[in-house]
Amino acid sequence: MAKMTVPKISARKKRNGDDALVMLTAYDAPGARAASEAGIDMILVGDSVAMVVLGYDDTLAVTVDDIAHHTRAVARAKPDCLIVGDLPWMSYHVSVEETVRNAAELIRAGAQCVKLEGGRKRLPMIEALLDAEIPVMGHLGLTPQSVHAMGGFKVQSRQAEAAVELIEDAKALQHAGCFGIVLEGIPVKAAAAVTDALNIPTVGIGAGPDCDGQVLVYHDVLGIEDRFVPKFVRRYADLKTQTIDALSSYAADVRSGAFPNEDESYHFSDDQAEAFGLYGSGPEEL
Repeated sequence: MAKMTVPKISARKKRNGDDALVMLTAYDAPGARAASEAGIDMILVGDSVAMVVLGYDDTLAVTVDDIAHHTRAVARAKPDCLIVGDLPWMSYHVSVEETVRNAAELIRAGAQCVKLEGGRKRLPMIEALLDAEIPVMGHLGLTPQSVHAMGGFKVQSRQAEAAVELIEDAKALQHAGCFGIVLEGIPVKAAAAVTDALNIPTVGIGAGPDCDGQVLVYHDVLGIEDRFVPKFVRRYADLKTQTIDALSSYAADVRSGAFPNEDESYHFSDDQAEAFGLYGSGPEEL
């Protein structure tokens, strides 16, 4: 796969006959290499790392330093995928200047663009980022950083009026210069209407099949995370079960003495074994 870039992604629309975009979260070098070799278009170094890797109950605890740390790990794999750095909660809420500084940290870490949540109220931040030559992806609908304001992880824009507001927000983000927009947790018809209204691609997660692409979390796709499986997740493997089985077998072999065996151990050559034998089994007892 040729190296993906922001202009390549921005030009992809299914209505033009283009292939759907495929986006996946990844948080380390092995995950990034696997995504690249599988032909994934975009890697999102997402604030979801808080829940699926760091053990938090929501995304609010993750910091810019956390995202930068994982972005560096992903970038070291040199994937062909476009690397999207997720701006975490409170990294773009205080001031324009702080927003640009925080985004720059992710770009220095290896991201090629950043993603932030919210509609028209984020326009000053988006415009400042673009002025700093930092490409921006928007995120509308269910925005996990607003979990408390929303009263939980709930589907958004269920009412017609709210769906119209969503379309207006999406148009505003496009007009400001966003190269794409993630749509999360919204009804199918609302997502289709937003996608149809835009010339930039939409990437859905829990937004139905009519978006220009889809994104899922690495640990959900592979069945590593099973504590909470949203309706929109399709699991393509059951690696948690396979991992537990493998680790249980390892533990049993260690306890029984079956691991390591002779082939898994290092040995002296015959002459060195003979020389070592001349020293005896150890120091003489006092």
